[in-house]
Amino acid sequence: MWTDRRAFLKTAGAGFGALAANTLLGGAIRPHHASRIDSVIFLFMYGGPSQVDTFDPKPALKEWSGKSIPVYREEDSFFTGQTKPTAMPSPWSFSQHGQSGLDISELLPQTARHADDLCVIRSLHADSNNHGPALIQMNSGFILPGHPSMGSWMTYGLGSENNNLPGYVVLLDQRGAPVNGVMNWSNGFMPARYQGVPFRASGPPIANLGLPKDVSMQDQRARLDLLKKWNADYAARNPAESALNARIASYELAYRMQQHAPDVTDIDSETDATKRAYGLDWDTTKYFGRNCLLARRLVERGVRFVQVYSGGDQGPSAWDAHQDLHGNHSRQCAQTDQPVAALLADLKQRGLLDRTLVIWGGEFGRLPTHQGKEGRDHNPFGFTMWLAGGGVKGGHVQGATDEFGYRAAENKVHVHDLHATVLHLLGIDHERLTYRHQGRDFRLTDVYGNVLHEILS
Repeated sequence: MWTDRRAFLKTAGAGFGALAANTLLGGAIRPHHASRIDSVIFLFMYGGPSQVDTFDPKPALKEWSGKSIPVYREEDSFFTGQTKPTAMPSPWSFSQHGQSGLDISELLPQTARHADDLCVIRSLHADSNNHGPALIQMNSGFILPGHPSMGSWMTYGLGSENNNLPGYVVLLDQRGAPVNGVMNWSNGFMPARYQGVPFRASGPPIANLGLPKDVSMQDQRARLDLLKKWNADYAARNPAESALNARIASYELAYRMQQHAPDVTDIDSETDATKRAYGLDWDTTKYFGRNCLLARRLVERGVRFVQVYSGGDQGPSAWDAHQDLHGNHSRQCAQTDQPVAALLADLKQRGLLDRTLVIWGGEFGRLPTHQGKEGRDHNPFGFTMWLAGGGVKGGHVQGATDEFGYRAAENKVHVHDLHATVLHLLGIDHERLTYRHQGRDFRLTDVYGNVLHEILS
């Protein structure tokens, strides 16, 4: 733990509201080594996108169609008794794209245009086949709740580059939050200022942030100045009440956000061409497209970590294709493909992609076997995610699953390894960034994790 951060925490207190800000420290803290990126955008495909239908083609599934595959184990299924151990070929075709010849499904034609920017990791594996624990692990490194999320660790370790906005923002699907809700962007046992701040899909971006109609900004400033004076006077007389200084800072950030948050979310200032590129003129893509555009506007203004969810609070509205794989993935890809491609193009055109890491993936993948007539069950044993942007090799494939896409088989990558690599790109040694809680030094990667140096450019 850095000594300047420890000294701050001794005087900051730990118990003020979530909106009280992730950005108390202002500018970035000195990293452990030279950083390759400044910000992260995590495009979270909640529910579990199927790797064998998107980025990991498996011709063997056609050869074994209707036959039991030898690697299947009934205990691996989430819904036991419903999954047939027979191979289920992908209903979609794959083709090679870009100079790298990256294999991408016809489901994602717009993303495929950026094949040479994608670093595809085909050998991810995690520890739970249940959405709840798997989401918690992908976000915090642990399958049990109560630990800080990745965005919390980033803002704890590096602060924010913008004093007027949260360092950690969550953009939710318009159909609702994923399972676990706020626990997915929780600060865990860290002070509340490190919790993610969710922006709403419609209406005012942050609940209860706007001023009452009869209160001007000048009135608000005067009220806060008076409150600050009272709190400072009390803190001077009661030095043991260290949380007051942090509370004062939180009020100040909330005031600054009242001025600056509306500007960030004012997408009307964007050109018509930009709005069309993100799909804001099409009902299918307008919600996720708006969030992808907001993500660009946020990192452009120095927000450290932005998480964009695709998938509502119920399985059919997420990537959870237990029954109708074709309908589910066709719908989810149609909603996200164009906005994702637009985000990559926009970041690159503005010179932001070199200092931004984009992550695409879910909490796990899906089994290559039938569930019911045309569904796939959960698969944490081998799945795919991709990275793009600063510090990673574009047009690169890392690792492999077995011939069926069932288990990670070559150069296996655990969630801890992914987290260690993201922190490394930010200039953080994942073994040295710790937070002491109940007598133990915790970290995002627990006591595991290896940086994937082979994917670094």
